Amino acid sequence: MLCITDSLTLRLEMQRHIFTLLTALLLGVSHSFSQTYTVNGKVTDGESGEELIGATVFVKNSTIGVVTNEYGFYALDLTPGKYILVFQYLGFTDKEIAVDLSSSKTVNVELSTGANVLKEAVVSAAKEESKVENKQISVVRLDIKTVKEIPVVFGEVDILKTITFLPGIQSLGEGSSGISVRGGGQDQNLILLDEAPVYNASHLLGFFSVFNGDAIKDLEVYKGGIPAKYGGRLSSLIDIRMKDGNSKHFAASGGIGSISSRLTLEGPIVKDKSSFMIAGRRSYADIFLPLANNDDVQNSRLYFYDLNLKTNYRISDKDRLYLSGYFGRDVFGFSELFGLSWGNSTATLRWNHLYGKKLFSNISLIYSDFDYGIEFKFADNAYFGSNQGFKDYNLKVDFTNYFKPGNKLSFGGQIIHHRFNPGEFVALNDETKETIGQAELRLENKRALESALYIDHEWKKNERFNIRYGLRVSMFNNIGKANEFAYGRDELGKPFATDTFTYSNNEIYNTNIGLEPRLSISYNVKTNAALKASYNRTYQYLQQASNSATTLPVDQWFPSNVNIEPQLADQVAIGYFLNLNEKGLEISAEVYHKLMQNQIDYRDGASLFFNEQLDGELLFGKARSTGLELYVQKNTGKLTGFLAYTLSRTRRNIPGINNGEWYIDNNDRPHSVSVVGTYNFNKRVSVSGTFSFVSGKPFTSPISSFVYDGKRIAVYGDRNNDRVPAYHRGDIGVTLKNKEKENKRLKSSWNFSVYNFYARENPFVVNFEEVRIENEAGESVPTGQTQAVQIALFKLIPSVTWNFEF
Repeated sequence: MLCITDSLTLRLEMQRHIFTLLTALLLGVSHSFSQTYTVNGKVTDGESGEELIGATVFVKNSTIGVVTNEYGFYALDLTPGKYILVFQYLGFTDKEIAVDLSSSKTVNVELSTGANVLKEAVVSAAKEESKVENKQISVVRLDIKTVKEIPVVFGEVDILKTITFLPGIQSLGEGSSGISVRGGGQDQNLILLDEAPVYNASHLLGFFSVFNGDAIKDLEVYKGGIPAKYGGRLSSLIDIRMKDGNSKHFAASGGIGSISSRLTLEGPIVKDKSSFMIAGRRSYADIFLPLANNDDVQNSRLYFYDLNLKTNYRISDKDRLYLSGYFGRDVFGFSELFGLSWGNSTATLRWNHLYGKKLFSNISLIYSDFDYGIEFKFADNAYFGSNQGFKDYNLKVDFTNYFKPGNKLSFGGQIIHHRFNPGEFVALNDETKETIGQAELRLENKRALESALYIDHEWKKNERFNIRYGLRVSMFNNIGKANEFAYGRDELGKPFATDTFTYSNNEIYNTNIGLEPRLSISYNVKTNAALKASYNRTYQYLQQASNSATTLPVDQWFPSNVNIEPQLADQVAIGYFLNLNEKGLEISAEVYHKLMQNQIDYRDGASLFFNEQLDGELLFGKARSTGLELYVQKNTGKLTGFLAYTLSRTRRNIPGINNGEWYIDNNDRPHSVSVVGTYNFNKRVSVSGTFSFVSGKPFTSPISSFVYDGKRIAVYGDRNNDRVPAYHRGDIGVTLKNKEKENKRLKSSWNFSVYNFYARENPFVVNFEEVRIENEAGESVPTGQTQAVQIALFKLIPSVTWNFEF
């Protein structure tokens, strides 16, 4: 038995050891690690000065290495001695640098592109192993140059539509920018642009996404194995990074296409110290509307624009500031009768700082805003107008500590203030568009706080075994002023409020806390093959009210509250990765299983738009998704591209729907095949082609009908008891680069593409109509039968784009 003094001594000794350990984690200094030195720095593009995300840095003839972070930073802890460091990045020439580590050093490296980089097939064992190690399970990084080569509708480069060629990612349909990842809903994808959430990523009601390819530097998609650093969505993370701006010299690029034009300007403010980037894009269909013969069409409006801005300033070797923003809007109006407008605005201010040699930090202030408005004429001199949307204010702090050889510790947190505007209806003056009197109808604004703390440890135990594990603790608070309701249901299932609960301004009246463990494991079976597995739990506190299969700007976002539990998903995945570098091939196979709880569906006849008691229209249950994903990619030679296949099933069980039985989910697509290829005939001419096949979209069809009071009434079967015909399409494009002249910086090319070149009529909408025939008297009479009528959106669409850069 210990006396008080012994207990106090023991406690002080334990506190001393804990303090020593924490100091080691935070500052990377500990007596036990004193026999190592750190080599760190940044890897950049030698032509533009852009930081290279995901570049590989390793010790030659060994398996010791790291990958650069989101800001091109790396750090390696090594014992004293002489080393040759190898720096590599896809599309760039490898670089080797000799380092004598008798003390810690900073080595910044610029990589250059080379004409034969992609044709190089002789790869060392260490380099081969580095490739297979760095390929994360359920994660895909796309090269923007490859994205630009893929033919798309109207010739517009679209990164969101491009990722639907990847296994496990499906488009929600023709003319939609919404996507489903491993059976998840369109609102279960976290789309970040320079860390700022983008809540509606569509232009022209989904025909194009809001991301201008000329302004984008990097795109990474997580279908699973999501690091603890990220949260808030169940299915995926789509991390998009804008260019920083050329810090070496002034440059411009752009293009004139069939439906829009774009221009990007970038250059140094102070060479190698500060730079800027401005990218703009606008469609011009509205320019030709006045040429129409119809007066209503002449007075219509139809256009979109977006603007990307970014600048950065290097304060010192250890400090750098970044400021970026996005502003985009769509305007659609038919004559003077109807108008619709929506848009996103984001802003991100970031400060990078390096503490010592090993501890890297980033602090971000983030703003995101999405709003939309509708107006329609109801009298000769008046309109009704509606405005809805919401805003986010976000503080995010991240630290990364390379505290020991083979170890990387990441930790930090964030807090987001959400402000929801469910909407208001107002009367507008015909001429001034000013409000007439008071608002006719206004729904109460809602507020919430979403916060999280996380810790994440990557550990390379030996040359074969890697593990990454972490924990994210998230919390969601509803904040007054607010009214919440308790609900009952009548005999038809229609909800009605039975009680009202009122909460005062700034009162926190509902709290949800989620523990989100994350785990990824990799085992190198041999130098060019690895077996990998992952598990992650994710919570989602925001959701979108939509009973359509496509993304619409009027689909309202709303928070979890006293009636709506946060959504929860558990996903496991196992994969096998193989590199056949002598053939330039990378092959992977993954299987996954995902369980989702507190899934939301809507009762039959639900009213979702402008409904103060939206909670009462919701039904809750569970879902599951299981799939196999196969992927083969060829990176070398004249012919490059990839082949992807997905076999998956997604089911739902929602009490109150389908008699409580499991039913096919709206996002269920059993089979998906994609083929993407580019063939370079020479330096000037290349041909690109794609083919995609996806199982038809589920829908609920009538199984019989009867006549009541002179009207034919359809009787519907089980939920999603039928499918539209399968979707398939082939695209082809030819790129012709103009001859480059000596001492001329201007480079240009022509792109000729055909979308859906064999004119497949894929279903956009399926309507059920009563079959009618003509009788002897020449009258149209009903037969008592119903037929499905398919409407196709696109057939064959040719396009021409001229691209330039200097």
